[in-house]
Amino acid sequence: MAIRDCSHLTSRTYVSQRLRLHYVDWGNPDAPPLLLLHGGRDHCRNWDWVAQELRSDFHIIAPDLRGHGDSQWSPDGSYSAAVHVYDIAQLIHQQQLAPVTIIAHSFGANLALRYAGIYPENVARLVAIEGLGLPPQFEAKLQEMGIDGRMRRWIDQQRQLAGRQPRRYATIDEALARMQEENRHLSPDRARHLTLHGVAQNEDGSYSWKFDNYVRPISPVDMTLEEMRHLWSRITCPVLHVYGQESWAISHLADGRMDYFPNARTVTFERAGHWVHHDRLDDFLVEARRFLRE
Repeated sequence: MAIRDCSHLTSRTYVSQRLRLHYVDWGNPDAPPLLLLHGGRDHCRNWDWVAQELRSDFHIIAPDLRGHGDSQWSPDGSYSAAVHVYDIAQLIHQQQLAPVTIIAHSFGANLALRYAGIYPENVARLVAIEGLGLPPQFEAKLQEMGIDGRMRRWIDQQRQLAGRQPRRYATIDEALARMQEENRHLSPDRARHLTLHGVAQNEDGSYSWKFDNYVRPISPVDMTLEEMRHLWSRITCPVLHVYGQESWAISHLADGRMDYFPNARTVTFERAGHWVHHDRLDDFLVEARRFLRE
C-alpha cells in the first residue's frame, strides 16, 4: 500500500518541560481524536499507512517522542519513561484530546499503558502493539543487581555514549540497507519511506538517524513490576494487545501479565515480527477497525 497523498498533513509543535516537541496532524478536527505513538528509535511518520486509512473516521495526531524524529533532544540526555509519559499527558491536555483513542507500538505502547492506568478516564480505547515491555525474568535480573549495580551500569553506558558519534551513511541507500536489515518483512517502498523520514543530512552530505543516541540505555530507576501491574489493573477502557508470531516479544503471552487487564483481548499475526503494523498492514487494519468500532 503506497502513501497516496499527505497534502492534508500539518507539521506542528507543542512545549513540554521547555522542549519543543513535534507532531503531525492529519486533519478532520471534528472527528474523535486518535493518538498514534511510535516505538523507541522510531518516528511519527512510521504511522503514515495506518493514518491515511483511518483519517476519515478520526482526527489523528502522531507525535515524535522527545529525542526522536523532529522533536528536540533532552539537553541532559535523560529519557526516563516518566518524562515521556509527562510529554504524552501534556499533548493530550494542551490539545484537549481526552477521551482519546490510542494506537501505539513497542515503547510507545508501554507508555500508553502507563498513561491509561494513571488517567483511566482519559482513554477511550487502546491498541497496544507489543507494549508490555521487558519480560519478568529480565526485570528480576535488574532488581537482583541492586540500585548500586543498576546505577553503575547506567553511568558506564552514558560515558560510552558520550564518546560515540552518530553513525554516518554516505547515501540514503546505505541507510536504507540498515533499515531493511532491522526488519526483513519491510517492502522496498515502505523501507525507503521510513528511511527518508528517519534520517537527517549532515553538513558533510552524509546521513544519520534523527534519534538521540542517549535514548538507548534503560533507566536505572523505574516503576517496579508490581507498580506496573497496579496501573494495568486500573485501565478501564478496552485494550487490544497485538503480537507478531515471529517477534522476540511473543513469549509475553504466556507469562501471566495479560491477567492484570480488566478488559482486554489479544490477537497474534503469523508472518509478522515486532512491527506488526508494517509487516501485516492490511490485516492489522481489519482487526484495528473491528476493535475500534465495537
